[in-house]
Amino acid sequence: MQTIARVLGIATIIAIASGCKTSQEAAQPTANQPSAVETNDGYSGGGGESNTNIFQQKAQKLTEYQATETQIWDLIHTKLQVSFNWQDQTLNGAATIELSPYFYPQQQLVLDAKGFDLQEVQLLDGGSFADLKYEYDGQFLVIDLQREIPKSESVFVYIEYTANPNALPQGGSEAISADKGLYFINPLGTEEGKPRQIWTQGETEANSKWFPTIDAPNQKMTQEIYITVNNKFKTLSNGNLISSSQVNDSLRTDYWRMDKPHAPYLVMMAIGDFAIVQDKDWKGKPVTYYVEPEYEPYAKAIFGNTPEMLTYFSELLDYEYPWSKYAQVVVRDYVSGAMENTSASIFMEDLQVDDRYLADDNWDDIIAHELFHQWFGDLVTCESWSNLPLNESFANYSEYLWAEYKYGEEAAAEFILNERASYFRESENKQVDLIRFYYNDREDMFDSHSYAKGGQILHMLRNYIGDEAFFASLSSYLKKNQYKPVEVSDLRLAFEETTGEDLNWFFNQWFMASGHPQLEVSSNYAEGKVILKVDQVQDFSTTPLYRLPVYVEVYTGGQKQRYAIEVGPESEFSLPVSAEPELVLFDPEGQLLAQVEHPKTAAQLQFQYKNAGSVLARYAALVSLAELGGDAALTLAEQALSDSTVIIRRLALGIIAELEGGKNPRIEGAVARLANSDKSTLVRADALSLLATTNPNAYQEQFRKGINEKSYAVAAASAYGYGYSNATDKTEVLAGLEDIKNGDLILVLADYYTGNNVANKANWFSQKIKLLSGSEKYYLINYFGQYLLQTDEESRSEGVDLLENLAQNHTAYYVRMAAYNALRMQSSVPNLEQRLQKIREGETDERVKQMHKSVE
Repeated sequence: MQTIARVLGIATIIAIASGCKTSQEAAQPTANQPSAVETNDGYSGGGGESNTNIFQQKAQKLTEYQATETQIWDLIHTKLQVSFNWQDQTLNGAATIELSPYFYPQQQLVLDAKGFDLQEVQLLDGGSFADLKYEYDGQFLVIDLQREIPKSESVFVYIEYTANPNALPQGGSEAISADKGLYFINPLGTEEGKPRQIWTQGETEANSKWFPTIDAPNQKMTQEIYITVNNKFKTLSNGNLISSSQVNDSLRTDYWRMDKPHAPYLVMMAIGDFAIVQDKDWKGKPVTYYVEPEYEPYAKAIFGNTPEMLTYFSELLDYEYPWSKYAQVVVRDYVSGAMENTSASIFMEDLQVDDRYLADDNWDDIIAHELFHQWFGDLVTCESWSNLPLNESFANYSEYLWAEYKYGEEAAAEFILNERASYFRESENKQVDLIRFYYNDREDMFDSHSYAKGGQILHMLRNYIGDEAFFASLSSYLKKNQYKPVEVSDLRLAFEETTGEDLNWFFNQWFMASGHPQLEVSSNYAEGKVILKVDQVQDFSTTPLYRLPVYVEVYTGGQKQRYAIEVGPESEFSLPVSAEPELVLFDPEGQLLAQVEHPKTAAQLQFQYKNAGSVLARYAALVSLAELGGDAALTLAEQALSDSTVIIRRLALGIIAELEGGKNPRIEGAVARLANSDKSTLVRADALSLLATTNPNAYQEQFRKGINEKSYAVAAASAYGYGYSNATDKTEVLAGLEDIKNGDLILVLADYYTGNNVANKANWFSQKIKLLSGSEKYYLINYFGQYLLQTDEESRSEGVDLLENLAQNHTAYYVRMAAYNALRMQSSVPNLEQRLQKIREGETDERVKQMHKSVE
């Protein structure tokens, strides 16, 4: 799964969140002990005495050691037959589940089955059905199988039920904004411009809200699903579409079969009016893209690197893509960034873009992330959520691998900068073990530790043992553990078997401990030697003393010498040199995930920028010099406007803006030249934005021209600048952009309309709020709240109704927050407090409820 935080154009994109309920542990039989729930021959399904003990234990919130789910039963196969009631937003299902005892004989079966109305619970024996006694508390279905089942025997349990995802308490987290499992989008077709869809999201344990199962990541099963839908809809599920048969004139049943085992949380469905775009098969396996018909012309441009990724990752891992097909589907109102359902990944609607967006950027990172999960997460699955980094750290690192392979060092360096910034930002308030067995909620695992920190740890391990050993170890790990659940020791053993080295030291300090190195580095020259001191100053009560193999480069007389050292308890090193060096560069490639303080003079930083080999070292020199400030920083930033790398040119523009260097005529001229002709549209957009804040009137013509360019980034920055100029036609010109669906441009217009009191735009705001998703919707709602304060009474009344509906009913908690806050601003609206109180009373998400309390 990927959660998304991106910066596109002038819009600042916030991390979009989501989540599930608290981790629960099954109170199930242990070795050689009787079942925790004794069979009661006096009860029938749903009646009789309550099994209070098991239900209390199953529902208990764990705040202590989070054990891997005990495997009492082995899921073998699940057959589902499903149809839908769009009006009630329910699923009618029939599940046939094949299981066998994991080791010890069993008479009782406990299934996760959340919020169901049960019609039948039966034992299927040959062609006959026999009713089974059961108890059900709305979360767990406890079934008496009437006799003890030995390990060697399989049982088939048949359950007819109705799933009611909307009737369950609403949960969510910072990774997955809702946890209903099954989602109906625009079910009645009343939302103009929004398609009707049904889709699922199973991670972590939400699939048991639409089919009964043992909802634990250490279970593996094959599956088949019969999906009955209206003929106008397409369906997608795991595995292959085996058949499609007419039920009647309006209904059709699609039969999907998955013949290789995977975890229950990876089961998926997507139903909607999709255009299915077929790419070339990959080694005989279909590669398809499901998008809304409007985006059919762009599907191959969006996802078209998938076949090359399949080849690259298969060869890199020496393990061919394991599933029978690969499909990617984009849905509306998705609750996270994307999800790696086996053979069929699902993506948020942000990926539906046109060629103008693709002129600036692409979605290769998230596409690579979900594809790599097909090996790390789907083929080999973390046995518990404590071991989630075995899924997410690898998927995160695949983004680096693809960027490095496809786009080169600069793209790889930009990825490292972003990921380390993400982790270090989170570490200011949260430092936990990467593999952690203590947490309050399994959703807490979906953080920058599991993603960004984990990916960077893999990068360090790769640099330590070398490429050949690193990828050979991954291949061995996959082959040894295919179709199995794993824990972190399985990964360590694979690396040790390949390299012959005991790597406990590396895994203990990086995977099994919290924090990161904080290093104070100093260097002095004396008598033909550089004395290098490296002190670890992190909090040793919570963070280990690290063993850190690292390189140091010393530049003397234009020559570079490279030394390998190992930082540990001994922190002073003597490096022989021929003369006093111009620069001592610690960790030149930026391999360590560490915060390093190494004071340098302005002259040394200038030398580092001009002579260091890696993009990261040159980038760091610019940042450090900017922190020193002064003319030297501005001079170097001006020089960096001509740098060969995009990220450094963009950094230079940011430094010039921060130091107000754009007011210098010479620098302003250089910025204007970038705005006009840089080969990167993102650099041009940044340069235009800088000109807009320093001298907008001088560049009216350039802004006016840029508004019509293909690049959305350039067009948005130009529109922003034109709006700040004294052009007499700017309101009319900007109004000509109102039909464009790009979020950056919409937010530029929202900023202009709000800041300039432009009349009669309330309906435009309302339509765009319905169009946008994610953080763009969040920001637009904020603008809308301000805009309504200056509108007429009728427009304000309609706007308030829209905000009230969003605050009560939108699936994303942060959208409900934004709508509530925008509604609070409308103090002149009659009965406002009563409306706000109704919203507060209906809210179930603790994050939103806390926000309500904080602003009362």
